[in-house]
Amino acid sequence: MNKQKRWEIFSRLKKANPTPRTELVYTSNFELLISVILSAQATDVSVNKATKKLYEVANTPESILALGLDGVISHIRTIGLFNTKAKNIIKTCAQLIELHSSEIPRERKALEALPGVGRKTANVVLNTAFGEPTMAVDTHIFRISNRTRLAPGKTVRQVEDKLIKFIPEEFMRDAHHWLILHGRYVCIARSPRCGSCVIEDLCEYKSKAE
Repeated sequence: MNKQKRWEIFSRLKKANPTPRTELVYTSNFELLISVILSAQATDVSVNKATKKLYEVANTPESILALGLDGVISHIRTIGLFNTKAKNIIKTCAQLIELHSSEIPRERKALEALPGVGRKTANVVLNTAFGEPTMAVDTHIFRISNRTRLAPGKTVRQVEDKLIKFIPEEFMRDAHHWLILHGRYVCIARSPRCGSCVIEDLCEYKSKAE
C-alpha cells in the first residue's frame, strides 16, 4: 500500500468521525488506567458496567486501597480474570501512591512498571490521557492492518512499528481510535461489512463481502 492511499484512508476515517473517543467511560487519568487494565480480554461494555459502581465508591489510589482486595473483587467479578486484575489494581495503587504521588506517570517505562500494565495498556494511556502519538494494537487493529494491507505484520509489535512509521503525522493522535472503532463495527472478524465501509475501494483485502 502506498503513501497516498494510506493518507486517503485516514482522511476518510477522520471525515466520518472527526473526534473519535474511547468507549471506556472515565473522568480522570486514574480511572482511565484502571479501566484499561480491566479491559484486557473483556469488552468495554462489561468494563463500563462494573466501573460505574466501583468509581462511585472508589476512584483514587487511596480509596481503592481502602476498599481492599475483596472490595475490588466484589465490583469487578463480572469481568474476566477478575481475581488477577484485582490483585494488580491493588498493587498498582500502592505503587502510584509510593512512587508517583498518586499521579499517573507520563513515561512509558514508569507505566509499564505498574502491575497489570503492559505495552498495549501503556500505549492506550499515553495516547488517550496525554495525546502521545502511540499505537495500541489490539485484535481489531491487528486484523485490520493485515486484512487491508495497511501495515501487515506477523506479530503485534511488527504491526505497531509499521503503523507508527506509515501513518501520516497529522492523523497519528487519533489513528488508534479510528482503527479500533472501524474494526469493532465495520471490519469485523467473521463477516466484514465491506458494503458500508468508507474505505472499501482503498482496502486491498482480496475477499471483500457485500
